[in-house]
Amino acid sequence: MATGERYSLANSQIEDYRLGVGDKVKLTVFNEPTLSGEFSVSASGLLSLPLVGDVEAVGKGPVEIAALVQARLSAGYLREPKVNLEVITYRPFFILGEVKSPGQYPYASGLTVLNAIATAQGFTPRSKRTRAFIRRSGSALEEEFALTPELRVFPGDTIRLGERYF
Repeated sequence: MATGERYSLANSQIEDYRLGVGDKVKLTVFNEPTLSGEFSVSASGLLSLPLVGDVEAVGKGPVEIAALVQARLSAGYLREPKVNLEVITYRPFFILGEVKSPGQYPYASGLTVLNAIATAQGFTPRSKRTRAFIRRSGSALEEEFALTPELRVFPGDTIRLGERYF
């Protein structure tokens, strides 16, 4: 599999999702409404939860964090707690370059680069419509991709459309 192809396929789904700054989650502790609620990952990468305190969230999956919270609650607070954690708002993606309205936009599950371009009000007349440059969240490098209908966007990605030369 060539570089750049791994994200163009739908096999890399949100089930592998790792939380990042700006994500909002819903924590449910069964039969404990005072411990349940909606929480955001802070700029320092923490979830501040009642009774449990701060939990390092960046880079961890929802299942992993739920298990950690469950373990902390069972260590002296609750007998056999049942904890569920789900992402309710993903961090935004960014689009810049040759689109009519560059900026930050909310992520929606299953988003493709073509959907992202449509969200940014489409191509400019000078836009190169065959290639896109994407810097994946957490990566320092931008990769070039062929602009296909299957090319996926993930939360925190930065998409750049280049200019074509006449």
